[in-house]
Amino acid sequence: MSWIHSAQADLLARYMDLAAKRQSLITSNIANVDTPGYRTKDIDFQGELARAMQGQPADQTEPFVHEVTGLVTRPDGNNVSIDREGLLLSEVQLQFGIAEQLLKSQFKNLQMAITEGGTSA
Repeated sequence: MSWIHSAQADLLARYMDLAAKRQSLITSNIANVDTPGYRTKDIDFQGELARAMQGQPADQTEPFVHEVTGLVTRPDGNNVSIDREGLLLSEVQLQFGIAEQLLKSQFKNLQMAITEGGTSA
């Protein structure tokens, strides 16, 4: 998206990158629900987004992945809650969808500006 340089487009791109990374972690957690000793992983979505909004460069850096604490650990050492992960997966899919609609809106505005700009000359 380097040809659309706006703070809003850059922030939307970072938002979508974070949502995709979080979705990947959630699906990995779900896939490992029966793996003994597996610990639930996540990112601080709000913290990473706040960092991006403050202008801290993403520079292809990966968001900080951490183990989730406070979950019930089963006797085999696994602490994945399928209910929690299902809820988070729905949430992140909604977040991604909203960002996608905002980005589509920006593209429509750009297309309209190009189209109208060519006919008004």
